[in-house]
Amino acid sequence: MNYQDVNAKTIDKWIEDGWEWGKPISHETYEAALKGEWKVFLTPTKPVPYNWFGDLKGKKLLGLASGGAQQMPIFAALGAKCTVLDYSEKQLESERVFAEREGYNIEIIRADMTKPLPFPDESFDIIFHPVSNCYVREVKPIWKECCRILKKGGVLLSGLDNGMNFIIDENDETRIVNKLPFDPLSDEELYRKGIESGSGVQFSHTLQEQLGGQLEAGLILTDLYEDLNGYGKLDELNIPSFWASRAIKGKIVTE
Repeated sequence: MNYQDVNAKTIDKWIEDGWEWGKPISHETYEAALKGEWKVFLTPTKPVPYNWFGDLKGKKLLGLASGGAQQMPIFAALGAKCTVLDYSEKQLESERVFAEREGYNIEIIRADMTKPLPFPDESFDIIFHPVSNCYVREVKPIWKECCRILKKGGVLLSGLDNGMNFIIDENDETRIVNKLPFDPLSDEELYRKGIESGSGVQFSHTLQEQLGGQLEAGLILTDLYEDLNGYGKLDELNIPSFWASRAIKGKIVTE
């Protein structure tokens, strides 16, 4: 079994166990979004600024590795034409069930984002990509594919892990125990620990890969912010573990 399939099955198991990022929003939250009251997250604790989106009505939006019915229902309520791509069957099932219950249309695609994305060039106005490429070894090909399928002036919104969570011990977050890059495919002991602990096969990525990779793909970085874990020692010490980035394709568009 390749690591992508390991991670898909791992996330399915997390969802069965009540994983926070696998719980769909409530009907009440969806109803509030229909009235214009909403927030979505690329990273654990900070909502994405509204001005990162512009008017969503009629926009073609891809939720990349964004299954679970946490963001797509809100975008649908705001009038976006939504497609969600994920490799976890249970995350996609949540999207299907929620959309059927609330009565909106969404295209649901199970695919591995390490492979070429199954869309024509310039298909989307917005790509929403919450923290998830920590489950992927090579991120630069993903940025190239995002640039390819974005329309000119289209927006890529990404949640990114900065590597901090990979170097510390998981119990009390007080000791540095791992080196970077964190790559279980190059370290049999890391791979074994990931499988035995149920955390799957995860990878750290550098600033050069995450943001530099977007620039290398032809995207223009327009904004970013840092975020915390939302729990634990790093959070208590106000040490960021995540970034969120906003990038556009080709030209800056005044909103």
